[in-house]
Amino acid sequence: MKKYFLTGLVMLLPLAVTIWVVVFVVRFLTRPFMGIVTDLVRRLPHYGPLSTEQGIRTLSEIMILIGLFLFTLLLGFFARRFFFRSMIKMGDRILYHIPLVNKVYKTSKEIIAALFASKGQSFKQVVLIPFPYKGCYCVGLIAGDAPRSCSESASREMISIFIPTTPNPMSGFMTMIPVDEVIYLDMKSDQAFKYIVSCAVIQPEKPGTP
Repeated sequence: MKKYFLTGLVMLLPLAVTIWVVVFVVRFLTRPFMGIVTDLVRRLPHYGPLSTEQGIRTLSEIMILIGLFLFTLLLGFFARRFFFRSMIKMGDRILYHIPLVNKVYKTSKEIIAALFASKGQSFKQVVLIPFPYKGCYCVGLIAGDAPRSCSESASREMISIFIPTTPNPMSGFMTMIPVDEVIYLDMKSDQAFKYIVSCAVIQPEKPGTP
């Protein structure tokens, strides 16, 4: 009975986490436009399940996602092909001079550039660090060098490590650890995330295993 339950749990947990992440992303992307699109959808003729409130909400989310996809595709096309880059730079300069907005915009842009830059090394090196206390270790990913002021205040060379939480790796702890206490692992970042999300059920492959 126990074996059957554990087998079912191993099969169900990844599916449940995947559904949760997809629902979270969909709601995060569609929430700012939901009010306007829902009002427009209600004015259209509805039949069957689409006449219910849940059907209207689902149809609105689908329309928003399609619209965002097409808009992003069109934006990327113009950015690469035409003079749109100069317009983006002009928009950046305007946003950089708006109080409060400039802080949020600049920080968000730097984070996205660091995460998606092809040459960036952030969150690619998996390490083992003592956390939350000596003798207890956690799997983490190197985010980058710690601020110079922090290293100077601690009189030790520090490094910034992100520790994802289980089973939701989208949240976690941002820590600064002395470099000499960091243990580098021969493990890929996707293997580390599988290990964390599965609550250690999925073990990382051995070095050299395809």
